[in-house]
Amino acid sequence: MKAIVYHEYGNIDVLRLSDVDKPVPAEDEVLIRNHAVSLNDWDFGLLQGDAVNRLLNGLRKPKRQILGSDVAGRIEAVGKKVARFKVGDDVYGDLSGRWGGFAEYCCAPEKALVLKPAGMSFVEAAAIPQAAMLAVQGLIDTGKIQPGMKLLINGAGGGVGTFGIQLAKLNGANVTGVDSTAKLDKLHSLGFDHVIDYTREDFTKNGQRYDLVLDVKTNRPVSAYSGSIAPGGSYVTVGGSLVRLLQVYLSGPWMARFRKKHFRLVALKPNKDLEYINGLFISDKIKPVIEGPYSISDYQEAFRLFDKAGHFGKVVITF
Repeated sequence: MKAIVYHEYGNIDVLRLSDVDKPVPAEDEVLIRNHAVSLNDWDFGLLQGDAVNRLLNGLRKPKRQILGSDVAGRIEAVGKKVARFKVGDDVYGDLSGRWGGFAEYCCAPEKALVLKPAGMSFVEAAAIPQAAMLAVQGLIDTGKIQPGMKLLINGAGGGVGTFGIQLAKLNGANVTGVDSTAKLDKLHSLGFDHVIDYTREDFTKNGQRYDLVLDVKTNRPVSAYSGSIAPGGSYVTVGGSLVRLLQVYLSGPWMARFRKKHFRLVALKPNKDLEYINGLFISDKIKPVIEGPYSISDYQEAFRLFDKAGHFGKVVITF
């Protein structure tokens, strides 16, 4: 089978499209013929091999040599202990922790998957798992979004932000999006009430205060965000550098006690709310925003677009 593989840590140039053996599912796994897979920040952390990801995937060289977690495809074989799915089922889900998605075939435990609705394409399904879960768990589970809230999404044009605006509008929030100049018109068309070009304006210094900030980037120290949070409001981060995330984790109790502002870190629960998203998709209340899709032969173009943050929504690769 064809797969995007890497044998050493580095940049996009170490990736290769190669022929590798088709995997064999364990007793509690299914074999999926992949139709689409999307890119995530975690793929780049594993590719580049920062300190944390080397602990997860090998200190000197990667133990798992095929990246990719958000997969969508059709089941071709099932292990004897699999009860929820059968051969021929169309499924999707997040394989975080085991990866292997950038390949024509992959194996997945049944608990990592849900059935794909008939009206949802494989490309749309591959765009959902990680980004939509972070948006749901950031805005609803952790942020406790309510009608009338003033919300800001930093990094609004990526996967989390494009799901986040749709969820926020369903919950009656007034939403500001922060991203680059090239994405502002698209943010408006997606439903953002206000947009901020981060290349021209620092939202932490413009005097505006928000009931809830959802941060996909976490590219400032915690102290910089405090002035943007209304009294009793919340700052919720779903991604960024380990140093910044650690600052949020350690500063949260102090901020809550002395400044009456809540700083929280979302620890992703993969696939937890996929059935909820299925319901919203079927009722035409949410739709993935897709960049591409790119064919497997054009994987380098897809990776480079993602790496320079030139994409809007989710970058998807098809097989």
